[in-house]
Amino acid sequence: MSRTGTILVLDDDAAIRTVVAHALRRAGHAVTTAASLGEFNRALAARMPDVVISDVVLPDGNGLDMVSGLAEAYPQLAVIVLSAQNTLTTAVRAAEVGAYEYLPKPFDLDDLTRAVDGALARQGPGDGDTVDAEDRALPLIGRSPAMQDVYRVIARVISTDLTVLISGESGTGKELVARAIHDLGPRRDAPFLAINMAAIPRELIEAELFGHERGAFTGAQARSAGRFEQASGGTLFLDEIGDMPIEAQTRLLRVLQSGEFTTVGGTRTIKADVRIVAATNRDLDSLVRSGQFREDLFYRLNVVPVALPALRERRQDIALLARHFLDRAAEHGLPRKRLAEAAVLALEAHDWPGNVRELENVMRRLAVLSRDEVIGAAELGVTLGMPPGPATPTNLGLDSAVRAHIERLARDDPHGIDDGTLYERIIAEVERPLIETMLARHGGNQLRAARAMGINRNTLRKRLDTLGIDPDGTTD
Repeated sequence: MSRTGTILVLDDDAAIRTVVAHALRRAGHAVTTAASLGEFNRALAARMPDVVISDVVLPDGNGLDMVSGLAEAYPQLAVIVLSAQNTLTTAVRAAEVGAYEYLPKPFDLDDLTRAVDGALARQGPGDGDTVDAEDRALPLIGRSPAMQDVYRVIARVISTDLTVLISGESGTGKELVARAIHDLGPRRDAPFLAINMAAIPRELIEAELFGHERGAFTGAQARSAGRFEQASGGTLFLDEIGDMPIEAQTRLLRVLQSGEFTTVGGTRTIKADVRIVAATNRDLDSLVRSGQFREDLFYRLNVVPVALPALRERRQDIALLARHFLDRAAEHGLPRKRLAEAAVLALEAHDWPGNVRELENVMRRLAVLSRDEVIGAAELGVTLGMPPGPATPTNLGLDSAVRAHIERLARDDPHGIDDGTLYERIIAEVERPLIETMLARHGGNQLRAARAMGINRNTLRKRLDTLGIDPDGTTD
């Protein structure tokens, strides 16, 4: 049975405080809430909790700064950070200041209660090294739940030397994840070297990795240091590890086991002081089963797995990424462009087989070739090779399309979305094309359209009046 404890919830959103407090009390915990840092400090002085749950943006300060102070004053106090600022920066910063867990908003109550149970069992934040990333440019963009999972893994492994295996389709950003792990970790001032196993002739891979002595093979005119030696103290990124020849796999396994290697043709033992991050777009499990990849090497590499989602699995990030790429193109001297709403819908409907890399290339191409400042759906369709016609989010599904639309409204007018009219606005926007489409489908016959939709004809007439839809001479 899970242990119960005293929980202090800090969030300026009354609805979140109420829902969280209710869920935790139902689980048997004693819960106190606060809406500001001032209230939090008074509650903390009155009774020391077992676990603190805190938002980041507060009316009178920053929750992460508060967490940092708590970690110094009360090292055994577990803190769970909640944030709507769902970026890698937030996840990393939460780990830096000693938070036990970071959960992006909107969060699942089951995830939160599990985090509380874990915090109570552990009774304190982790004691890993902190990393100063305040002024560092972070390469990963996205606020989807899938990317939040990636951010949390990165935040947990950056202060360690654990081997990481990144899997994902081509173009998903595997090297960006590897660089983030390096740049945010204690080895960041040492080299980061990448080697693509698929791009090197198989007979040269060992020499490329471990170096060679003069005369080790035909053409070896002088001693050459390999990537392990060149990356000493830093990170070695082994990309497309699934394409590594089996004989080179055997030698790599020995290095991972012993931490030492020799150059090709050499006898002197060299210490391998590198962190290994590997990546693949292939199914290593199936390669192991078919004998093309060593099982023992797979387990040595797969200490911390990171699965990168395809872009089609994180469609809500597409508009954010597209605008970022257009902004970056402008910073590099290309004309500044922006996307029309219909173009955004078309982007989100596209399956992006080339993933983020394809999206970046398309945005750069449009920044160069588009004649207008605003990129429309038709122009985007030509670039993507789409058939002519209106851009609609056909691949998104109504659920995802509505979510994406609400997110865009929130980005464009963060205050207007909370003006108390959102429900009626969204219902009207969905209802209007439904009614117009069904009327057109039934030749303007209101009775048949109403029956097809499962509503009364009088109800349909009232909705036509309310929505201002002109039946345009339709008949009963």
